[in-house]
Amino acid sequence: MAANYPMNNSSVRNRIISLCAIVILVIGWEWLSRSFNSRQILPGPLDTLNSLINVAGKPDFLSSLGFTLLRGLIGFLFAFTGAILIGIPAGLNSGIEAGFKPILITLRSTPVVAIILLALIWFKAEQVPVFIGFLTMFPILAINISQGIRETDTAFIQMAHLYHIKKRRILTDIYWPSILPYLYSGISTAIGFGWRSVIIGEVLSQPRYGIGAMMQDAQSYLLVSEVIAWTVIAILVSAVFEWIIRLVEKRSIRWKQWA
Repeated sequence: MAANYPMNNSSVRNRIISLCAIVILVIGWEWLSRSFNSRQILPGPLDTLNSLINVAGKPDFLSSLGFTLLRGLIGFLFAFTGAILIGIPAGLNSGIEAGFKPILITLRSTPVVAIILLALIWFKAEQVPVFIGFLTMFPILAINISQGIRETDTAFIQMAHLYHIKKRRILTDIYWPSILPYLYSGISTAIGFGWRSVIIGEVLSQPRYGIGAMMQDAQSYLLVSEVIAWTVIAILVSAVFEWIIRLVEKRSIRWKQWA
């Protein structure tokens, strides 16, 4: 039991540091708000909290939140499916990797705004955020999956071939455990970028419901506190996603505990 004390003490210390950082951030926020001498330009934490409560109480709050979540989920499912179909073959075959690498790098490097402007021409307002989320998340996931395949210990693969293990079992029992750490890392990064991209797509495409659409409406009426309130909501949802991903990762990658 004594061996766990340093780890526990370190965890408590880190939580205290994080809490102090949040307190300093809130104090600095309030100071900036007072220095502007206008709550309309930069509302303070309490003003934002009041706006957050008012926004959460509006009839279209759940619809806006739900549609944004749905668009992000659809974009992620398309991106994940495409990444599996391309990332695994690219990791197994260097020729396939060489063929897809320029495409993935191009997609990852293209500015999101440029993609949105083109998507506004090609798609309906409801479809733009989904398309943006897909293009943002797909290259990140595909690259991580192919990297996980390439990092698989070749000794296990050679042993499997030596004992004539079926290819399906090699994929599920050897390659898949190797992919998982890279996959979870890719999912975490992809959802972070994808979530922001979906909201940016909503801001510019202006669907009827969505967090981005509500932010744009609030900005049009100079309701700065509501813009910040919706931003806080987006951050909280992103934090929940990150927590879920880490929780699933800890439970699924058991072998890391003995590594």
